Amino acid sequence: MKPKTIKIVYWVLVILFCLSAIGDAIGGLTKAKLGIEGLQHLGYPLYLMSFLSVLKLLGVTALLQTKFQSIKEWAFAGFAFTFLGAFVSKVFVGDGITILLPPVIMLIILFVLYYFWRKQEQLVLA
Repeated sequence: MKPKTIKIVYWVLVILFCLSAIGDAIGGLTKAKLGIEGLQHLGYPLYLMSFLSVLKLLGVTALLQTKFQSIKEWAFAGFAFTFLGAFVSKVFVGDGITILLPPVIMLIILFVLYYFWRKQEQLVLA
């Protein structure tokens, strides 16, 4: 794959992913009804909604910055833990496959994004 293609794919994916995370974080900070119902269904306390929303915004900031690579690594890990936790929580409450798919899809997108980030970093170092 050409370096320019890698860079374009990376930035398109990171922007789309970050927009999704920002939208989710805003929903959490504004205490959207759907989010409240989701947390109650899973048996989690409502304060977790604000806490995770702030962490998502910090994660977006970490993904968009280009100076501190280890912070970006931690952001990728944090998002991965979030999606894995969502999947496992939904499994344990007995949700069906259609409810289980969104965190899995987001995790796959995150892995593809991580792959392209590492490819781009290799190009920068070369």
